[in-house]
Amino acid sequence: MESRNPVLTRMEQEAKANGGYAGFGTATATEAPPAGSGAPPAMPIEMTPAGQTMTINDVVVRTAMLFVPLLITAYFAWTMQVSMGIVLVAMFVALGLALWGIASRKVRPAVFLAYAAVEGVVLGGFSLYLQDYVNQSQWAAGQENPPNIVLQAVIGTLAAFAAMLFLYGTRIIKVTGRFKKMMAMAFIAYIGIALISFVAALFGVGDGWGFYGVGGMGILLCAAGVALASFSLVLDFDAIETGIKMGVPERESWRAAFGLTVTLVWLYLEILRLLAILNRS
Repeated sequence: MESRNPVLTRMEQEAKANGGYAGFGTATATEAPPAGSGAPPAMPIEMTPAGQTMTINDVVVRTAMLFVPLLITAYFAWTMQVSMGIVLVAMFVALGLALWGIASRKVRPAVFLAYAAVEGVVLGGFSLYLQDYVNQSQWAAGQENPPNIVLQAVIGTLAAFAAMLFLYGTRIIKVTGRFKKMMAMAFIAYIGIALISFVAALFGVGDGWGFYGVGGMGILLCAAGVALASFSLVLDFDAIETGIKMGVPERESWRAAFGLTVTLVWLYLEILRLLAILNRS
């Protein structure tokens, strides 16, 4: 079954296009001895690809390389207090770069690094906007020390990453065909609710948050978004592990790191939104 994870799907497509990498669909050849020679059959010769294959260390290093420009631009966007107009433009540019990176058959490190740099502007701008939203709300309610939801979101993202890695590594959560189908249906439902909520927010529903700002139902929707992003990390871990077992080339570590970065950014934003809504007055 082909994975619904776009990163792993591209790896599988590349593997099939190249006749299979080492350890996955790799052809073998046997040289038959001359007829009547009485010689024993020759041992099969495995056809292995040239060059290095992807390792977990490659993925870790590439992920760190993507987070360097992301954190730098996020810091400058925060300190320079960029406007929401710039943030929205950066969001669409980042989306375009992400789609280019996913759709391209060729691994494009420059595109992934550019995405990270532009996405950092989005993170820094949204973090500043939501922190100011909470600050003003708390001050209006007479609170002198509003909570630092940005720090809380960072800690929450790291905690969720560690928890999902533990659950996946110990096989408490197993990525099966059924799990992938459930995640696909949940993601489609998430997109549908998000779009309808966006339209509702334009009409002032939920104090501008759409359905996410409507009482207990809104909190449940926010929590569901955090859960979906967290479980998506499991799909990324499975994509990376499968890619290593397939013996995909080292350059594919860029694609795996990119997929992991996208999920972590999504998870952070979901947690940040939940905290902003919980701390409003």
